[in-house]
Amino acid sequence: MSRTTPPRPFDVTALFPQLAPLARTATRLHPRPGSPSVHDSSVGGPLLWPADKPWPHCEGPHEGHGAGTGPSPQDVRLLRRHRAALEARRHRDPQGPWATPEELATDSRLQAARPWPQGPIAMLPVAQLYARDVPQLRTLGPSEADLLQVLWCPFDHPANPRPLLLWRTASEVTDILGAPPEPSAIQFSDYLPEPCLFAPEQVTEYPNFLELSKELQEQLRDQNRWQAAGSAVDSSYEAAPEEFYQNHLSVSPGWKVGGWSNWGLTDPLPRRCPECDTEMDPLLTIASTEWDGGSENWAPVENQTGDQPPLPQGTPPANFTRVVLAGGYGMQFHICPASPDHPHIELIQ
Repeated sequence: MSRTTPPRPFDVTALFPQLAPLARTATRLHPRPGSPSVHDSSVGGPLLWPADKPWPHCEGPHEGHGAGTGPSPQDVRLLRRHRAALEARRHRDPQGPWATPEELATDSRLQAARPWPQGPIAMLPVAQLYARDVPQLRTLGPSEADLLQVLWCPFDHPANPRPLLLWRTASEVTDILGAPPEPSAIQFSDYLPEPCLFAPEQVTEYPNFLELSKELQEQLRDQNRWQAAGSAVDSSYEAAPEEFYQNHLSVSPGWKVGGWSNWGLTDPLPRRCPECDTEMDPLLTIASTEWDGGSENWAPVENQTGDQPPLPQGTPPANFTRVVLAGGYGMQFHICPASPDHPHIELIQ
C-alpha cells in the first residue's frame, strides 16, 4: 500500500529564497508490518544471500561481556505474539483478564537473563533495499550494484549494535541461502527488527536548522519574516518560528534514503571520509519512530485517516519496526561520494 506525505504547510523557499539551492530529495521508506521474501525490499526480512558465501559473524569485543543477556530471537518473536494477543483481548474486553496463566509463565521464563553466547555471534538481518524500489540508491552506491543489505551484531559496541553494509548485484545471486544462522541470544529485544515491507516515497528536504548559515538562522528566527505565510504558521511557534521550520519544513522523520542529516543528540559533527577526507553524503537512516509529537504532520495521509496497524502499549509512537536505538534516536549511515568502496560512517542522532 502506498503512503503519501501531506504537502508541507507552504513553500518555504518563497519566504526564504536562500533555501532553494539547498533542497535535496529523500526517499521516505514507510516501513509497515508484512511478510517479506528475499526478493522484497524490507526491514527484518530474509536477505538475498548467496549460499556459497559465509554468513557474517561478529568477533567482538562486546560491551557487558560476561553479564547475563536477553532472550533468543525466537523467544522475542514469541513474546511479541503474546503482547499482540494481550492487546487484542484488551480491546475486546477492557476489564480483562488479558493474559492467560500459561502466557504469563512463559513470558517470565523467556525474559530471564541468559548466559553470554560463546564464540562469534551471528549478525541479524536488518534491512535490504532494491534499487528498483529506491532508484536513489543508484546515485549513491557502486554503479553495478542494485541491492543494499544491512546487518548488525545484536550486542553493544560500545553503546549500540555494530552494523555491516553490503552492496550486491541481485542477478548474480542464483543459489540462495535458505536458513541463515541466528544468535543464541541478543542483548536487547529492541535490536531485533519486526518484519516490514516498504512503501517508498520521494519528498523534498531542507537542512536541519543547525546546518544553516548564521545569516539564514537569524532570518528564520525573525518572526516578521514569517508574516507573509499567515495562518499557515502554527501560532504556538510565535516565540520560536525556527522550530516550526525544524519540525514541519526541513528534515523528514523516519526510515529514509538520502536527504539531509538530522541532529538532536548533538550539534552537527564533521562527516569526512576516513579514506580520502571528502565530505560524505547521507545514505540510510534507521529510525526508532516514524514520527513523534513534534513531527506528526509528517505522518502519511493514510495513517491520519485511520489506516494504521495497532501497536502494543509502551511502543514508541509509530514504531512499526520495533527497533529502538539509544533510547529513541536513529542510526544514520553516510557514504563517500568519491567512492562507495570507501568505509562508511554511522552516527546516532
